[in-house]
Amino acid sequence: MTGSLFAPPSAVDNRSVVDTLIARAADLRPRLRKMQAQHEDLGGYSAEIHEEFLDAGFYRALVPRRYGGFEMGLDDFMRLGIEISRADPGVGWSFILGAGHAYHVACFFGEQAQEELFAGTFIAPGRTVPSGKAVKVPGGYRLSGRWDYCSGSAWSTHAMVLARTEGPDGEAGEQRIFIIPRSSYTVLDDWGGDQTIGMRASSSNSITVEDVLVPDHLSVVYDFRDHVLGTEGTPGYRLHKNPMYLGRTLTYFNAELVATQVGAAWAAIDQFEELMEARPASFPPRTPRIQTPEYHRWFGNLLAQIDSAENLLISAVRQHEALGRKWVDTGEEFTPEQDARLRGIVQTAARIANDAVDLAFSTAGSTSAKKGSSMEKYYRDVAMYKTHIAAQWDVTFNSLSHFHFGEPLVF
Repeated sequence: MTGSLFAPPSAVDNRSVVDTLIARAADLRPRLRKMQAQHEDLGGYSAEIHEEFLDAGFYRALVPRRYGGFEMGLDDFMRLGIEISRADPGVGWSFILGAGHAYHVACFFGEQAQEELFAGTFIAPGRTVPSGKAVKVPGGYRLSGRWDYCSGSAWSTHAMVLARTEGPDGEAGEQRIFIIPRSSYTVLDDWGGDQTIGMRASSSNSITVEDVLVPDHLSVVYDFRDHVLGTEGTPGYRLHKNPMYLGRTLTYFNAELVATQVGAAWAAIDQFEELMEARPASFPPRTPRIQTPEYHRWFGNLLAQIDSAENLLISAVRQHEALGRKWVDTGEEFTPEQDARLRGIVQTAARIANDAVDLAFSTAGSTSAKKGSSMEKYYRDVAMYKTHIAAQWDVTFNSLSHFHFGEPLVF
């Protein structure tokens, strides 16, 4: 089986612990692949796998050490996500977008909220398309609404949703993020099986909330994309003194999604390699694929594409972290435009990874297109990603250009 070329980052004080976590994710690959059909039917991963993730500590990856987490670097979190996604991109999507919102809590919420939310396991889907309404009342907000595509909801302990506030007399207010416990929302049975073409195991269910009181400390203004760091940074930086928690989220959010695509590309080349070693060519003279020049050209191309995609993704995330450290060292602002440009690199990584899956699928042979084939599943999962707004390159690149020339950041 082909391994990644990407070397781990420079030494950190918990490097052995982090690498052990990533190795444990890789060890789960055979089991997760055997369970792909089961997880697609479930619409998420099983209780058995959830317990494995709990036991391994995967959900604590981005939780600050102050609260018993690993405070893993963002590059390592993406490596963890790639490994899980290499076994099943849908499971990877569910895990990353459930565990990954610990980052937002650690960046933007105050000490009271963090102490409460990180006291136990924290798994939260996040939805930043505003829906429903939040009415200001003494001590908090009364929240109601429905939010779709809440990926990672199956094993969630909380949900993080966006709503526009209203004053007591109905006057429009600001957009705010609200965090609510599992007891305060309903997960709808609208995901899994054949309800979507792909990412069926991502537990991207809708959730509903009916007139729930959210206390003030579990709500913050939604300015995640373009907040100014100034001289003090975010609440999370002030609390943890780690520039990772400065909260530039454009690169981070897209990197979460793209980690699943790099993982899917690795999964596709794994399957392609097995077929090369086991099957004859699909065309005359039908020599073994391992002896056929065309298959070697395709396999070499796949390696080059996937290595490139992974290197772009991880390098962009490391540059993201470096800009945070530079702010600490020099006071130079880590700007939203820099974040948006790094997002462009991450999205380019996705395009390359998607091209690799397209090539693997189209050259693997018609058998790989049959229902139940692993290659067919990876192709479907990638197709589902391509429908996501974050995969609409023309939209995001257009937004970046307008932002560069002084207009507001639209997306």
